[in-house]
Amino acid sequence: QVQLVESGGGLVQSGGSLRLSCAASGRVFVIYGMGWYRQAPGKQRELVALITNDNTDYADSVKGRFTVSRTTNTVDLQMNTLKPEDTALYFCYAKGTGPPYEYWGQGTQVTVSS
Repeated sequence: QVQLVESGGGLVQSGGSLRLSCAASGRVFVIYGMGWYRQAPGKQRELVALITNDNTDYADSVKGRFTVSRTTNTVDLQMNTLKPEDTALYFCYAKGTGPPYEYWGQGTQVTVSS
């Protein structure tokens, strides 16, 4: 199994910045992708950014404002020019090569005030 622990998040004013970090432990050798999803109240969970061995993907809504970076066991999300619509529970995510194929952190709250 893989365990994911997030840190960072909090309350920030519109236009501000925050940095989220996530550390993986356990069977980290099965991980080939790491990134972040988010879920706002009443909405479905959506991809924010994902780095795999092949490429890096961002949601259109965060391109140019968010930057994801990864080491072997960690993934960070630098969020700049935050907007109220970025308010959500942010989940660290890891994609593995074998069952159960997906791992999730507990989530960290990001709140952007207008």
